[in-house]
Order: sequence, then structure tokens, then C-alpha cells
Amino acid sequence: MIDRDALLEKYRIERDKRLRPEGNAQYVRLATHFPQMLGDPYTPRKERAPVTDHVRFAMVGAGFAGLCTGARLAQAGITDFRLIDAGGDVGGTWYWNRYPGAQCDTASIIYMPLLEETGHIPTEKYAHAPEIQGQAKKIAQTFNLYEKALFHTEVERLTWDEAAKVWVIETDRGDRFTADFVGVGTGPLNVPKLPGIPGIETFKGHQFHTSRWDYGYTGGSAEGAPMDKLARLRVAIIGTGATAVQCVPHLARDAGELFVVQRTPSSVDVRANEPIDPEWFTSIAMPGWQTRWLENFAGNVGMGGASEDWVKDGWTDLSRRIRARVMSLPPDKWTPENMMAAWEMADHEKMSEIRERAVTVVKDRKTGESLQAWYRQLCKRPCFHDAYLQAFNRPSVTLIDTDGKGVSHIDETGLWVNGHHYAVDCIIHSTGFEVGTPTEERAGFDPVGKGGVKLSEAWNE
Repeated sequence: MIDRDALLEKYRIERDKRLRPEGNAQYVRLATHFPQMLGDPYTPRKERAPVTDHVRFAMVGAGFAGLCTGARLAQAGITDFRLIDAGGDVGGTWYWNRYPGAQCDTASIIYMPLLEETGHIPTEKYAHAPEIQGQAKKIAQTFNLYEKALFHTEVERLTWDEAAKVWVIETDRGDRFTADFVGVGTGPLNVPKLPGIPGIETFKGHQFHTSRWDYGYTGGSAEGAPMDKLARLRVAIIGTGATAVQCVPHLARDAGELFVVQRTPSSVDVRANEPIDPEWFTSIAMPGWQTRWLENFAGNVGMGGASEDWVKDGWTDLSRRIRARVMSLPPDKWTPENMMAAWEMADHEKMSEIRERAVTVVKDRKTGESLQAWYRQLCKRPCFHDAYLQAFNRPSVTLIDTDGKGVSHIDETGLWVNGHHYAVDCIIHSTGFEVGTPTEERAGFDPVGKGGVKLSEAWNE
């Protein structure tokens, strides 16, 4: 039996630990504090002459948004298309995120775009990053999107030329070309950030952000080769969000000693990844299959009334529970208040199971309790993994639970938490991307439209 009032009070107490009055000011930008971390460790930059031509459609960003836009335009007969991206190839987040263990958290057959158009069969229910990036490349090749692409290129100005009726695009590579139409697909999570911990710049060991994984330092590869250079090193990873949940098991396996620095635990449910049977896939791959699967997923997670759940993952599980709770109400009780109460109780039951899993899987009771997430499942991004909690059963892995406070400061040899010093050789920042900062800061430009009005001004309210 769940004591709702006691649980909500516990949620309130834990929330108050997380709240930071300085908001985004608690983080620092790589561009201003650690510009050396922003470089591309994966693809050498090639020098080229500035571009000064005209295209029918220009797309800022070569991630899924840019690739899907280009593919649909090509299908419509519009082939004069240009991609512009700061990375060295297509893929967006899947170009940059090559940390060990990176994989999608939504079923591959609905997450990976344009599978039917490219003929790709995902190898597992939750594909790993190399396969996802491979699909991005396949889309670009299939629809000839590489032909006019500009990589390692950042847009600095985007201005509407009223007289010529075109957009003028200027970049950091000296390009100045025009386009009839422009799409902006830079994404909400594309600029990595670091914690503004006092002394972070004084650390004499090695440090990097997970979106710029330094395999030259760790050894190994994005394909899963062991990080053999970490065997005798003490490593700290700061942050326990979705990225850390995926890479911690690999660090736990390979590092001499691993310290996982946690401010707030993630909810970590069962993932149950498994290979995709090609024969089963063939049985579903009738024309239009991916659209049907996408609609089924949406019909489940969006309370759309789907009669079946084909995907059967953690996202649809919560929705099924909520729908069952709501539908169990007598018709005369279908009020907004009762429906929200049913929704809340379904969430409480689900989170209670996830918290129980933490103390069941982790052998040390205190560590398991510290890994329990005290909030509703969608308060933070839900995580799913079958090796993250198990990693804390290794004697070489230590959870540093800061009880919401974070690291107090960093010095030349390590970090300080609650008055205790942890000497480490390497600090890995799994601290995510800028959220809530002005779009023009994240994108690097502020489109100027008719009458010289900036997009930020037009959307100010």
C-alpha cells in the first residue's frame, strides 16, 4: 500500500535538495572556458574555398531533422539541397556521442528513421551508436545529401534579403551563399556544458566531456573494444544521467578504480535488449510498416487508444498502466481530478518498482538506497539498463552520493565532496547539454527576417 502523502513529502524533500537558485549559471560553457574540448576528435578538418552559390533549400544541422527533411525533399523532386553542420559528417548527436555503450533508449525500429526507404534491418531492439550513425550515413548516401554538404562549418549569420527574396547564409568558413528556403534543425541538446565547480580549471590530470570521448587517452573504441589504457588509473565520472547510465558499466569494467559522482540518481528500469530476428523482421516489413509502428507507439504513449502494444518498452509500459488505471474508474467518476489521481497512482506504483529494483540488484544496501530515484518517472529522463546498477557490485566502483550538493571544489589532484578528497587521474564530465539558454546562443546565430527583425525579438513573448 502506497502512502501518497508520505511519498509526496519525500519527493518534496528530495526536490528541494536539487533546486539551485543560480539556474543555468551553475554551468560553464566549453567555448569560453575549455575551447580545447570543443574540437572534433573523430574527423580531420579539411580546408576548402568559401562557397558563394545559390541553393533551393539550405538546412542548418545534419542530424535526423536535416536528414529526414532532405530525404523528403528529394522524394518530392527537389534535389538542390544543402546541409551545414559543425560536425565532420552527418548524424547530429550520433556523430558526437561515441562514448562507450551509447545506444538509443527507444526501440530501434521506430527510433531509426527511414528504415523502409534505406532497407536497413536493425540488429538489436536498442541499437548502439555506430549502427545508428551508419544509418544516418546511409540516408545521406541514398538521397544524395552529401553532394553539397558543408561539414565542420558553423552558421554565423542568417539574413533575409527582401530585394532578392532569398536568405543570405554566412559561416565561419567565409561562405556567403543564398537559399530560397532555410530549415533550422540544430536541436535542443547540442551544446555541451560543464559544471561550474570552483577550481575545475586547476586540475592537472586529464578531463573531457562525454560528447568528445577521448579514446586516445582511454584506449578502446566506440564499437566496444576494451579501454585498456584505464587499467591502472583512477577515474571519476561526474553526472548520473542517461549518458552515464550507459557508459558507467564500461568504465567499471576497464578502469583500475571508478568513482561515480552523483547529485541526483536517475530512475533505471529494465532495458531487456535483445537481437532482432531477421525472419521476424521480414514478417512485419510489409510496405508502410514503419509508419504503422510509429503510429502504434504514439497511440500507446500518447493515450491514443491503441488496442495493442507492439513495441513493449519502458515508455509504453507506463502509458499502459496509466490507461488501465483510468479505464478502471466507473464512468460517473471520469472527472479531470479523478483521472489525474489515477495517473499519479500508476506513476507511484511504477516508481516504487524501480526503487525496489535498485536495492535488490545492488548488494550493498546503503549504495542501493542512494541509487533510488525519489520523483515521478517523467520528472527526469527515464533510463533503462541491465548493467548500470550491477556495476556498483564491483569492488573497484565507488558511488559518491553528494546528497544533492554536488562537488564542492576541484584541485590539482582530484575533487572534494563533503570535506573528503578523492585523488583521481581523470575526470569525465557526463554533464549534458545546454537547456534553457537562449536559442541564438546555442545555435550561434539569430535569424534576421523582414524589416531587420531578429527571430529572438519576434518570439520574445
